[in-house]
Amino acid sequence: MPSTTPQLRTLDHPDRAEIRLEGVLHALSDPARLQVVHYLAGAGESSCSAIDLAVSKSTSTHHFRVLREAGVIRQVYRGTAKMNRLRREDLDALFPGLLDCVLRAYETRCVQRT
Repeated sequence: MPSTTPQLRTLDHPDRAEIRLEGVLHALSDPARLQVVHYLAGAGESSCSAIDLAVSKSTSTHHFRVLREAGVIRQVYRGTAKMNRLRREDLDALFPGLLDCVLRAYETRCVQRT
């Protein structure tokens, strides 16, 4: 007899103790991933499709996976959408000031381009 309970889809995330600086820095080294992080820093939580990246859908999926596996973002399914949120509390506890510094540098670079 088939189960009537819907299966919850979950994604793997590193525990706080498993987050490594080199993984976080690698994840933050790509301009598209920096754009995602900057967007989430202001939005709080957002679906993948709400963040307008100038890349293909498969490349966008790759960028979100890199950020999740590095411990920079947490993704959860809500219906068919993946919702994203920065793991700011974890990152600030492990690497105080890093995220703020990266976001300031990103914003300064964006202002200089305009």
